[in-house]
Amino acid sequence: MTVQSIGVVGAGQMGNGIAHVMALAGFEVLMTDVNGDALRAVPSVIGSNLARQVSRGKISEAEKAEALRLISTTPKLTDLGQTDLVIEAATERETIKTAIFEDLVPHLKHDTILTSNTSSISITRLAARTDRPERFMGFHFMNPVPVMQLVELIRGIATDEPTFRACEAVVAKLGKTSATAEDFPAFIVNRILMPMINEAIYTLYEGVGSVRSIDTSLKLGANHPMGPLELADFIGLDTCLAIMNVLHDGLADTKYRPCPLLTKYVEAGWLGRKTDRGFYDYRGETPVPTR
Repeated sequence: MTVQSIGVVGAGQMGNGIAHVMALAGFEVLMTDVNGDALRAVPSVIGSNLARQVSRGKISEAEKAEALRLISTTPKLTDLGQTDLVIEAATERETIKTAIFEDLVPHLKHDTILTSNTSSISITRLAARTDRPERFMGFHFMNPVPVMQLVELIRGIATDEPTFRACEAVVAKLGKTSATAEDFPAFIVNRILMPMINEAIYTLYEGVGSVRSIDTSLKLGANHPMGPLELADFIGLDTCLAIMNVLHDGLADTKYRPCPLLTKYVEAGWLGRKTDRGFYDYRGETPVPTR
């Protein structure tokens, strides 16, 4: 299987990042999103991110222009059916992802590979709702996509070898490194990372430390580039909660119980950087802890 064209479902932070790196690697990219404003913003958002790489000497102006030329958008999900590889990067909710695949399947080429950028949901279960479970995989990029070097490749129970090799070759062409994960809740990175973040929130909830002391302790005491609460805000507290719920439900172990404080922040709509408030308030010149 040779992949030349990529369909990306979702024009949010992850979808834009995926389109960005795919186009830089020479793939033709077709993007769609139900949000028309997000779709119209694609050229400016990706153009701005590419310009940042130009300013840092990472790429040339010519490479930026060629990447933008390779990216196009469409409001119609079904238009992605003629691409070689589809990467779904929609909201981390299984019902939404399943609906996307069910709408897309009747319009796919026979050999199109379907993948999901899900950070936690069962690949086998998503694949079973399509007509091609053998050509379905998890294709999990880290955020921010242009910066992070890892891509988790997750096989479902039915994923065949040619599909895996084709996706592995795409990752190699991007200049990134793939890690193969088995199809268990949250895979590798989030299986380890999210409980750490959840425990940091418990540490705050129980009054063991303040927001700033917890983040400072992990940055200076464990040499982490970001503190766990700062990282949670960057990821999105709703995403953190969704992954913890997948772990708790899927593994039936109380050690994965989401911290009540995390639930409370999500209920308040304080989701982190994307809403300007989470464990930090980002509405001023510098972030201020909210607890």
